Amino acid sequence: MDGGPKDGGTAFAAGVREGVRDALPVMLALMPLGLVVGVAAVEVGLPLAQAIGMSYLVFAGVSQLAALQLIAVGSPVAVILVTTLLLNLRFALYSAALAEHLRAAPGWLRAIMAFLMTDQAMALGSQRYALFPERGAKVAYYLGVAVPIGVVWTTASTVGVLIGAGLPAGLSLDFAVPLVFLTLWVAAMVRGAPPVWVAGAVAGGVAVVARPLPFNLGLLVAAFAGIAAGLWWETRRGPAPRPGGVSRAQGGDAT
Repeated sequence: MDGGPKDGGTAFAAGVREGVRDALPVMLALMPLGLVVGVAAVEVGLPLAQAIGMSYLVFAGVSQLAALQLIAVGSPVAVILVTTLLLNLRFALYSAALAEHLRAAPGWLRAIMAFLMTDQAMALGSQRYALFPERGAKVAYYLGVAVPIGVVWTTASTVGVLIGAGLPAGLSLDFAVPLVFLTLWVAAMVRGAPPVWVAGAVAGGVAVVARPLPFNLGLLVAAFAGIAAGLWWETRRGPAPRPGGVSRAQGGDAT
């Protein structure tokens, strides 16, 4: 896919190895989260097959956790579906951002890569393509990142389901889902830029204030409020500075 007929296979294998190497730290970090998601699926009362199948079909940790939390508190199906849809809309943006780098793949493979899209695959892929735009085997690199991450995630969540199914009836881990969300929120705030801080702070505050809303709509309202606040902060910023201190508004070399 990247490279000529003689060196295509070698370049593809090298790209896969590079992707796997870069994804190793991410895979280690995903293992405990996958375990928690699996245990939480059992804790909210999902049958074994549904609890295991959730990670293979939904394949999105944050939306899985949100859905499980809403199931646990008895939210209507419509609220659960809308919440998970909003959380997963970011993958459409990810796909559009990486499309120019992965268009060399045939259609059936692009469909698989779209299904395997994760936050980590987007982050590693966009970083690699931005730093080394001339380097080939971009499809291979993406697969080297996305496939192992997918295997680790589904395996860890499956193990979590099996562990959760074997827990004593009196041992409850209801705290696991909100604890993981709190961990993700803190990590995003620490690593994020000002728009992320604003979005996180507004969403957290609105979630507390809107908690009494019926059907647990507070989470949905908080998500909308956080997104709106982050976008507002982003739009009020001036033009991004360019290398050498020249902004787009001031003109300069387009290259």
